[in-house]
Amino acid sequence: MDAEVTIIGAGVIGLAVSAALCDCNGPVFVIERNSTFGQETSSRNSEVVHSGIYYQPGSLKGTLCLEGKEKIYAYCNKHDIPYRKCGKLIVATNLGEEQRLFEILKRSQDNGVMDGRIIEQDEVSELEPYVNTNMALYFPTSGIIDSHRLMKQLEADAVIGGSQMVYGTEVVGIKRIEDGYKVELIDADKQKFDFSTKKIVNAAGLEAGKIAVCFGIDHPDYRVYYWKGEYFGVGNGKNKYVNGLIYPVPEQNTVGLGIHTTVDLGGGLKLGPNAIYLADDNCDLLVDPTHAKDFFETVKPFLPFLEPEDLTPDQAGIRTKLQKPGDPVRDFLIREESSRNLPGLVNLLGIESPGLTACIAIADYVKGLLKL
Repeated sequence: MDAEVTIIGAGVIGLAVSAALCDCNGPVFVIERNSTFGQETSSRNSEVVHSGIYYQPGSLKGTLCLEGKEKIYAYCNKHDIPYRKCGKLIVATNLGEEQRLFEILKRSQDNGVMDGRIIEQDEVSELEPYVNTNMALYFPTSGIIDSHRLMKQLEADAVIGGSQMVYGTEVVGIKRIEDGYKVELIDADKQKFDFSTKKIVNAAGLEAGKIAVCFGIDHPDYRVYYWKGEYFGVGNGKNKYVNGLIYPVPEQNTVGLGIHTTVDLGGGLKLGPNAIYLADDNCDLLVDPTHAKDFFETVKPFLPFLEPEDLTPDQAGIRTKLQKPGDPVRDFLIREESSRNLPGLVNLLGIESPGLTACIAIADYVKGLLKL
């Protein structure tokens, strides 16, 4: 075999898995179609370290988020990767939402998140003097992270550990062979070549569903749906009015957590993301400037200092979900496929939020599935 393990995708998940396999007995290849790491979902998100609040107790999202938060902060401390525990407020703007805060607190505790607490207006004002709410749910250890520095360090750890990064190369076919798989590739010069590998980790993000089909897995549970999230930057000095992460109370069974504030390590402030279903799987990364009105009207109840002219289009990202509009919320799909007669294959699909938070915990989980 040319490789012991091949990882398809060099987003934050693929990089974390490759770093976790530094003591692997054979070569580890990381195949990425872009010219470098983290060019898709991993670089177009809120860069939030989540606490693990909303997820179904016992789910992979809940378990790996809680574990991942501790691991990612420890990793950042070890490698001097910038982050800030700025805290998160979920703010209520009416009596019905205040009741929901108690339900969310109970769910978070069921998930093992024990640092959340209900706070009243006076304490909210100490944390966020310009936010309008009578009651909020406060999670002090939520934070923000420099995701590029994180990915750069994971790549360095992977390379030092023996992984070979193969950028600008796309997987075009996979065949089952004795004791492993043959992977067919095409590079930036349109040259085709192949190699053999004992195990494969499908961490292809946007393309993970298509990669699964290459193995003959064409099942509704493995169907990936694209959802675009837009962000608007906050200007005119209003970035100074917010210190941390401020979220609305999410709707039941929502496809997202609602348009919220995201601060960055440079002192900037943006709002987002929304959730736009892309039925044609088109990776449209344009921000529609007319959506500024919706953003403004959504956050105005709890950010009364904002004016429409404060918002300008910022960025958009695509997140992969395992549900289309109207479907129930799905958990991460992380599965070793021996039951499909595909031993040594681990599929990761629908790795949306809290994927960044959980990336190191996910990598350790995958390593366990690979029995390495």
